[in-house]
Amino acid sequence: MLIPARDEASSLPHLLASLAAQVEPPDEVVVVDDASTDGTGQLARRAGVRVLESSGPPAGWSGKCWALHQGQAAATGELLVFLDADVTLSADGLARIVAEHDRQGGNGIVSAEPYHRTVRPYEQLSAVANVVALMGTGAFGPLGSKSARDRPMAFGPCLAVDRATYDLIGGHAHPDVRSKITEDLAMARRARQAGRPVAVLAGGDAVAFRMYPGGLRQLVDGWTKVLATGAGGGPRWAAGLVAWWVTGAILAAVSGARAAGVACGLLRAGPSSPGEGAVTYVAWAAQMGWLFRRAGRFGPPTAAAFPLPLVVFLACFARSAVKIGLGRELAWRGRSLTGR
Repeated sequence: MLIPARDEASSLPHLLASLAAQVEPPDEVVVVDDASTDGTGQLARRAGVRVLESSGPPAGWSGKCWALHQGQAAATGELLVFLDADVTLSADGLARIVAEHDRQGGNGIVSAEPYHRTVRPYEQLSAVANVVALMGTGAFGPLGSKSARDRPMAFGPCLAVDRATYDLIGGHAHPDVRSKITEDLAMARRARQAGRPVAVLAGGDAVAFRMYPGGLRQLVDGWTKVLATGAGGGPRWAAGLVAWWVTGAILAAVSGARAAGVACGLLRAGPSSPGEGAVTYVAWAAQMGWLFRRAGRFGPPTAAAFPLPLVVFLACFARSAVKIGLGRELAWRGRSLTGR
């Protein structure tokens, strides 16, 4: 079990507690303290796990890839399980991840997009972005599903790979991986190119995380880092599905605004009467509620007000695309990030 951690003192205890409660505990837990300033390393040591100190990445490396490269070099197991510090597992979560890897012959990559466990109201604004992350990979099938296998996609927060596959594709040290923000996608592509199976699934009740607990600014910076850098990494049909769904959501939001008498008139498409607009809006809100529940802890009020998380998604995607298009650096946890 390998955990990169940079200033994760508020999140790491929840993960370590969930690992201690596993019905099939990990053989080893290695936390790589990535130059934290909030006592993350000391906290991990008090929990009784092995801690490696990382002073920061060399030129050409992202901080996460450098931390995980050091961690895997110190690990002794044949199955490497990488978990972000904000992840938690159900009591049988690790066993289910291992079972998925065994199901595909004990080789290749298995990853799961964690269920988003929200706490504060602003975190509801991640709803649309979370759905897009799942929809873009076709990963709505839960652990145990065969619906999202053999795709060049992966979710870095929860990823399992056998040592033989990891070494074959060059791991996090490969030049196509080590500088990338979306190192998980790069590793999945390399695994598929090498003929190794890749499964990407939804965490469901087995794997969860709390994204961006540090406030609205962290949420915006986090999604800015992820959205455009990961766009186009999935199958083309999934990208088309996302584009269709987002376009439909925009039109439904405009229809609802017209029905409420507050439309700005920028879009001409839509229903011919307020009644039809209201029906369209309610139907989309119901669909949103179903999808939101699959992605995370998002309640009916969030579905009813879906234009708000939709606007946040569109703004973060546009911000990310502009920064990447203009060659501007993306900032995350006090570091500048470059490369897709």
